[in-house]
Amino acid sequence: MLNSQQMSEKIAVVVPCYKTRKHILDLLGRIGPEVFSIYVVDDCCPEGTGHYVESECDDPRVNVVYNSVNLGVGGAVMAGYGAAINDGCDIFVKIDGDGQMDPALIPSFVSPIITGDADYVKGNRFFDPESLSGMPFIRLFGNAVLSFFTKLSTGYWHLFDPTNGYTAIHSEVAKHLHFHKISQRYFFETDVLFRLGLQGAVVYDLPMTAHYADEESNLNISAVIPEFLLKHCKNAGKRFFYRYILRDFSLATLEFLMGIVLTLFGGIYGATRWYESAQGGIPVSAGGVMLAALPLLVGLQFLLAFFNYDMLAVPKRAVHPALVHRSQVASHMTNKQKDLI
Repeated sequence: MLNSQQMSEKIAVVVPCYKTRKHILDLLGRIGPEVFSIYVVDDCCPEGTGHYVESECDDPRVNVVYNSVNLGVGGAVMAGYGAAINDGCDIFVKIDGDGQMDPALIPSFVSPIITGDADYVKGNRFFDPESLSGMPFIRLFGNAVLSFFTKLSTGYWHLFDPTNGYTAIHSEVAKHLHFHKISQRYFFETDVLFRLGLQGAVVYDLPMTAHYADEESNLNISAVIPEFLLKHCKNAGKRFFYRYILRDFSLATLEFLMGIVLTLFGGIYGATRWYESAQGGIPVSAGGVMLAALPLLVGLQFLLAFFNYDMLAVPKRAVHPALVHRSQVASHMTNKQKDLI
């Protein structure tokens, strides 16, 4: 991990605020000197957190951004990203304003990005089982379910804890996220992962400890699971089309398509013959059983081969160094040269 003296990049911290007045000043006071700028985003907070920070916080690094309407955590974070981009910051760290995330971890989050090993770093509260004693069971179960579907829809099979909002991202990668397309509320973190996957960005899962005190979470896992599952299915379909048809039609594509066709045929045909046999009392012939079982088994083998390929295809080389170089080259080009590109 790099120390503050080794960090030449301008690090920005984005803090989305909605009903966080009770914890915000303590959180801001614990942000270390390695941070260049802090953006407190008042997401139309009914407690007036933004005005409270302006009147009570004398840290010159703090800038308050106001959303005229409540956009949710995603909309607030993207407003903070936009402000940090305009101010020329290099790395953006997102920390919730409720005090659950320890600012002392900021150097750990930005180090893999600075060294060129990652484009995006995300916290993982599930690395140490001993640290989960204070986490409600519904959160444990919900995160397990959502993590599996996150793997399917994003292609990042090594990640866990998708609802963890403690993240860091390089500015050049953030600029390519297309903010207007990203989900603005609690699906924000997962939707970002989906779009990072389309970029081929390297995502690093950083072990961290969960902190639960008297803060209240606005996220209800049991309520958002149906919404999340629907959006995961939509993103999974997009990812397959973009990755395996539009960009690279390969053997893995054929494995997936054949696997789907054969599995569906075997399953539907087998269920139909079973129903007819149950209704008529006539056993299905050995040939009928094989006609259902063989496509089903072969289809499952094709799907397993596809998913094995997909797991091995997780991005391993960070893209932001190349994006930074391209941006630097473009900044030195004349307008006439840019027109020729």
